[in-house]
Amino acid sequence: MSRRRQIYEGKAKILYEGPEPGTIIQYFKDDATAFNNQKKGTISGKGVINNRISEHVFTRLSHIGIPTHFIRRLNMREQLVRQCEIVPIEVVVRNVAAGSICKRLGLEEGEPLPHTLIEYCYKDDDLGDPLIGEEHIACFNWASHEEMQDISSMAIRINDFMCGMFAAIDIRLIDFKLEFGRIFDGDFSRIILADEISPDGCRLWDINSGEKLDKDRFRRDLGGEEGAYQEVARRLGLLENEDSTPGEVFDLSSHRSRLRGKPPPAK
Repeated sequence: MSRRRQIYEGKAKILYEGPEPGTIIQYFKDDATAFNNQKKGTISGKGVINNRISEHVFTRLSHIGIPTHFIRRLNMREQLVRQCEIVPIEVVVRNVAAGSICKRLGLEEGEPLPHTLIEYCYKDDDLGDPLIGEEHIACFNWASHEEMQDISSMAIRINDFMCGMFAAIDIRLIDFKLEFGRIFDGDFSRIILADEISPDGCRLWDINSGEKLDKDRFRRDLGGEEGAYQEVARRLGLLENEDSTPGEVFDLSSHRSRLRGKPPPAK
């Protein structure tokens, strides 16, 4: 497919005009950013892995009735998606205390929350994506009351499904971010899930060891980002496990050594 006019370039993706009206080509980059774009770098192969993981998650979510913008994956780094009007709200779903909430509320990282917590941020890089409440959303008409009901309901359903999906492969879903968009049918619109779901926007910890398998490895200079992203894809069945034969349990001690750039321990 020939590449078309570039519409937008963000921190992790480039959007191009799609082959048909109402479609967009979403290209996944290897660029990595943190702390509101103050830290920049590259994670080799990240775009390829995130494309596959996001395709897998969006496809499975569609099977449980979550409407999404995803149409199909085009190649290693690109997917075709529905064009939609992005709601300017980042939805953060938290199951365990980690990241900014620990600093804001003095919580210990890894402390389970009493129940799943949904937070909202206003999408504006120049302002640092500030935390907002539903009163802000209503006051500035960023989304209607009905749209927010749809968004919160979908966020809980997505969280329930993803917690189970990751737990089945020994990964604990700590928190993650979601973005939603509007698609229009005449005078009516409806909310759909947009953007991506990948280790870029999720905190994923190994259930047994607590090993971080997400972008926190980049944020905190832990190293081994490529191996962490690949490990998530392997456990989801999207990559062959190069270190084991079919049916063999993955050796996490070897994995941890690879993440730290060290040779695995002798067996």
